[in-house]
Parts: sequence; C-alpha cells; structure tokens
Amino acid sequence: MAELERPDWDSYFMEIAQVVSKRSTCLRRSVGAVIVKNRQIVATGYNGTPKNLPHCSEVGCLREQLHVPSGKNHELCRGIHAEQNAVVQAAYHGVSVNGGTVYCTHQPCVVCTKILINAGIKRIVYANPYPDKLAEDMMQASGMQIDIWEQK
Repeated sequence: MAELERPDWDSYFMEIAQVVSKRSTCLRRSVGAVIVKNRQIVATGYNGTPKNLPHCSEVGCLREQLHVPSGKNHELCRGIHAEQNAVVQAAYHGVSVNGGTVYCTHQPCVVCTKILINAGIKRIVYANPYPDKLAEDMMQASGMQIDIWEQK
C-alpha cells in the first residue's frame, strides 16, 4: 500500500493562510491570517479596507500617495491588517482565540502584535519577515512562541 504524503499541521494551516491572502484588496502586499485552536480553524482574515468601503483598487493607495515607507505609520492606511481582521471576526462571532495559534503569511507589525498579545494568542507562525523591530521585541518579551515557517 502506498504511503500518503500529508502536510504537517503547520504547513497545512500556513497553506490555508496563503489561500486566504488571495482575498486581499491591498495594492502593496497580500496578507492572510488563520487563527487555530486545538487544530481547528476558529477565524481567518486578510488585509483590505473595512466592509462597505471602496477598495484601494478603486480609490488608490493612501500610503503610496503619501510616500509612506513599509513598516512605518501604520495608521496612515485605509486598510485593516489580516491579523486584526481575524481577531475581529472571532469577536464578531463570539469565538475565543485565547490560547490559540495564528498562522500569518507575513510577520505581524507592532499594532497587530499588541492585539495578538492581548487576545491571548500563544504562538505565531509566519512565513515572510516584515521590517518592524519593535514588533519582534514585543513578541519575545510577551513569552509568545514564534516560529518562522519555511515551505518544504
């Protein structure tokens, strides 16, 4: 009998985060996030404008217009980050993420990191770095487990 080639759990959930990122409406970077508890998906999120607002593809990228460099001035954006959207979706549906793991296509920024810490996320798995030293420092100081995923 042939042995099945199944992805490990981190690869499985990271591949789902990559699919989620395809819903992004950001013109600069497509990001996906999946929050998991006990090997079950409890919420997903991607980056883009809040619901019922025009997408950046329709009105342009505010960050590009203002020449805001990556990793700086997160408040100067019409969009909401994937990790924030995942936590908001969980809250909207009354699902706790406390003790969960978030799988992100990109390293969370400092704003997302603070939200994830206070939401009780215990582990972050991400694939792509992001230029935010303060976020890295806060993740480490929080005692959160951080794993960088490398596609196999």
